[in-house]
Amino acid sequence: MLLDKGANLTNHESHWLRSLRSRKPQRGSNELGFVTEARNELSLRCRCGHVRGIASEVTPHSGFRFVCYCADCQAFAHLLERPDVLDAAGGTDIFHMPTGRVRFVAGTDAVCCLQFSGKVFRWYAHCCRTPIGNTAGPRFPVVGLIHAFMNQDADGRSRDAALGAPLCRIFERSAIGPLPPDAPAPASLGLFARRGVKLLGWWLGGLGRPNPFFDHHTNAPISEPRVIAPSERIALGHHPVAPIVRGIQR
Repeated sequence: MLLDKGANLTNHESHWLRSLRSRKPQRGSNELGFVTEARNELSLRCRCGHVRGIASEVTPHSGFRFVCYCADCQAFAHLLERPDVLDAAGGTDIFHMPTGRVRFVAGTDAVCCLQFSGKVFRWYAHCCRTPIGNTAGPRFPVVGLIHAFMNQDADGRSRDAALGAPLCRIFERSAIGPLPPDAPAPASLGLFARRGVKLLGWWLGGLGRPNPFFDHHTNAPISEPRVIAPSERIALGHHPVAPIVRGIQR
């Protein structure tokens, strides 16, 4: 039954209606002011806005943030003509999280892939050459989201507030200059163990599915990977063979 201004209400009903009208919607609530369960969603967006997505359940403790200085990550940025993605020493800010908590909501037609080897798929938005992230295959439950595809400013948060501070740095021997003063410490055995436990939990919990980068039925990548020849790597000024650190996917 719809209530209008002329309806006869009891004192209790009038008090309830006044409180409902005066209630201010809270963050994570609907327009009536009823609080919904917060999902800690992080907006994802390429530079031009054509490719958009959402990462769910993102908190400083839900993933693994680090800075990678490897030659492959540097070559990826330069191949896309996006050196602005790198810090002054050539580092890329990456956040590891389960692939099943990432989804595209627009622009999948522009999501493309390239490979420097047969192991790591490097995803980017072709429309504006924004790097998206790195995956290791359809069954590996981890995506390394690159900061350039994150839009944490959409809700007024800083990157540190949304993801926590970087936990470590890797491949600093490939850095192209002095590390920034605020560079995180090198990776420790304790961090490797912590990441391994987290990854195992994602795997056992089925958080690798659905994987937005691979077809659910065929496991084929949603875009045919372009394999970069060693000669093209050399033309970029990067050696085709990058160092390998066990346990960390760049």
